[in-house]
Amino acid sequence: MAFLDNSGDIILDAVLTDTGRMRLARGDGSFKIVKFALGDDEINYELYNKDDTRGSAYYDLEVMQTPVLEAFTDNAASMKSKLISIPRNNLLYLPLIKLNTTYDSSTAKHSTGYFLIAVDTDSETELFDDGAGSTINGVLMGETPTRSGNRIRLDQGLDTTEISPARSLDPLLVETQYMVEIDNRLGSIVEKVDGVKASVSFIDDDSLATYYLSRGTDSEYVADIQDTAVGTADGSIKGPRGTKLVFKVQASLELNTSDHLFDTIGGTESLTGVTGANSYKIINSNIRVTGVNTGYRIDIPVKFVKKI
Repeated sequence: MAFLDNSGDIILDAVLTDTGRMRLARGDGSFKIVKFALGDDEINYELYNKDDTRGSAYYDLEVMQTPVLEAFTDNAASMKSKLISIPRNNLLYLPLIKLNTTYDSSTAKHSTGYFLIAVDTDSETELFDDGAGSTINGVLMGETPTRSGNRIRLDQGLDTTEISPARSLDPLLVETQYMVEIDNRLGSIVEKVDGVKASVSFIDDDSLATYYLSRGTDSEYVADIQDTAVGTADGSIKGPRGTKLVFKVQASLELNTSDHLFDTIGGTESLTGVTGANSYKIINSNIRVTGVNTGYRIDIPVKFVKKI
């Protein structure tokens, strides 16, 4: 939705999301708007100039004159910077979500900077062993997720050394629900221990699958960070800690049994840091994680790989 103030008539330009249109199309009278989000993607706050010689009325003039984007429905591109409401006005720091690649070797990225997802048994076998009897860092088993302990972990909290991690995070700042988005053509989100698939909330017309994972109801994915010791490895967050999100990825049946998507939207690549065959079909993608309460968003680079 876009708000346009034309110094006369006030115009609200609103469009429904893919999910909203799907529910409206049911035609059963159940469609009701019960929540909405506000964002300021188009605003550059660096334009605020407190040194303007014309006075304080002109400090934010350029910010206020920024053109507002027309409302559009592409959920992959819109609402990257959501606004949140917090009753307290004395906060010095806001929480973020951070990819934890230092907890131990099981959460580390591959040396390419991606998480590699081996889509079939042959690829898993080639990418499993580093030659010294250990699992290669950053390689997730995409056909049999339980074959390896490697996983993706994100931590949430105040990433500052100014406040001790031994202090509790304000309940207003604790992230209790995460929205995870992944290309449904490529893979699914599964739990870290048993490899059971998470329940998909919806899949849009671009084959983007969205999962809502909550603390309490999805404890196998979302849990409080228990260790609050200073300098502990449990948590990449330096200050007070909230929750962690942990998951694995299972490759889709199409990637497992066919080369069609690899040939259509992927390519070939020689991978470094592997002991077996180093020529693979690859598809580069992202898994997007958004904190539902805080609005913080992070993209995780993944590479689906298949041995040639």
